Amino acid sequence: MNLATLLDDHPADHTALVAGGDRIGYGRLRDEIDATRGVLGGLGLDAGDRVAILCGTNPRFVRAWFAILGAGFVAVPLNPQAPGPELARELAVAEARAVIAGPAGIAALARIDRSSVPALRHLLVPSGTELEGTVDLDEAIAHDSGAPIVARADDDLAALLFTSGTAGSPKAAMLTHGNLASNIRQLLSRPDLVTRPDDVSICVVPMFHVLGLNTILDLSMWVGATLVLVERFDPMSMVDMIENEKVTVLAGPPTMWSALTQLDGVDASAFSSLRLAVSGAASIPARVVRDAEDRLGFRIHEGYGLTEASPSVTMASGTDAPIGSIGRPIPGVEVRLVDADGDDVYIGDAGELLVRGPNVFRGYLGDEEATARVLDADGWLHTGDIAIVDESGYLFLVDRAKDLIIVSGFNVYPAEVERVLVTHPAVAEAGVVGIPHPHSGEAVKAFVVAAPGRVVEEDELIEWCATELARYKCPTKVDVVDEIPRGLGGKVLRRELR
Repeated sequence: MNLATLLDDHPADHTALVAGGDRIGYGRLRDEIDATRGVLGGLGLDAGDRVAILCGTNPRFVRAWFAILGAGFVAVPLNPQAPGPELARELAVAEARAVIAGPAGIAALARIDRSSVPALRHLLVPSGTELEGTVDLDEAIAHDSGAPIVARADDDLAALLFTSGTAGSPKAAMLTHGNLASNIRQLLSRPDLVTRPDDVSICVVPMFHVLGLNTILDLSMWVGATLVLVERFDPMSMVDMIENEKVTVLAGPPTMWSALTQLDGVDASAFSSLRLAVSGAASIPARVVRDAEDRLGFRIHEGYGLTEASPSVTMASGTDAPIGSIGRPIPGVEVRLVDADGDDVYIGDAGELLVRGPNVFRGYLGDEEATARVLDADGWLHTGDIAIVDESGYLFLVDRAKDLIIVSGFNVYPAEVERVLVTHPAVAEAGVVGIPHPHSGEAVKAFVVAAPGRVVEEDELIEWCATELARYKCPTKVDVVDEIPRGLGGKVLRRELR
């Protein structure tokens, strides 16, 4: 199926998108997508050509995404806030023939050296844009009668999403129409996760991130729900929006949940409409989950996924999973935990998390070596994430394999140390990496952000860790910093700490 057909059967007058003061019904949204698809069809591109999206979390992105897919092209969602050289490199790697840019993407286009992107021919921008060599997309849409959706097979490429992969520098992950559609079906096969037409969701995650793109946008549009689009996250405004729009489903990264639970003067009644709260993209601190339960009256359920799996793999919602667990695999997804020799580990032992299913990606564009490292001959995706499973079948992430610190032959997982550090009342955030050591091979170094009004004492923190961890796991050095570098999903960027 062409994923663009998922909006076809919803009532025209049912609200699809809420953006600012604008409420867009499914009928109007389909008309706008049809016209955008018609404009794209008139550019002379061939089926399978790549079209980049440089838009914020707004209706322009939604129209561009479904129009590109519907026209038979491959969408390349990019971060409009990225530096010019990074965007130019990604456009060149994707061999993008066209770009659809919203207001957030205009400055990004201006930062790009177009001579470094030889395949790029068409720049489609909003009305009033003063940028040489562009097409007024708004004007073109107003005068286009649309074009039919182009049939695509499940194994046809739908999107290129740039990701750091299971290790290393960013690569273009190839996701097919079947990959993305399969993951939505897998989620909807869990009764506790079923999103309904009467649901109202919020998307505050950038839609160039797979969580915002498939788990929130595509899932909501598939079932005909209402999606509230938020371009800039402000915790207090978010609470007002949840209350005013009667939001029922909310998914986002731990940073969003942490900000919401730390607000003063917020009553639990503001969240009374919420029936499903999900955290993804990075591990969520247990204290944030407890704060949500104790102060605001709802449980945040953790999930696990990655771009290469389209992205959802496990969910804790609808189960008795304890806090800290990522739950169990969703239907249609197989999971294994293996040791360094590729053998299944015992219950309670740490092993690399492997994933298999129709949602697993095709590979990395133009990088057969990187693809071979993560996709084996039996179709298992080697995630690079380390996990354990308990006797009840619940999974717990331990850390990433590539971030493993080896101290005198003993394995230390940075996330385990970070979880202990942030329980200290003087610590707001923490990041841990390994550093060379002349005697032990590596030593543990911690970077921490002090809690407001608190002073961090290095020796006190090291001893604090020693009450919870083996001595070899404790930091030998603690640096106080202003912030911990994180990716868009909230994961600690350890390469920057190093």
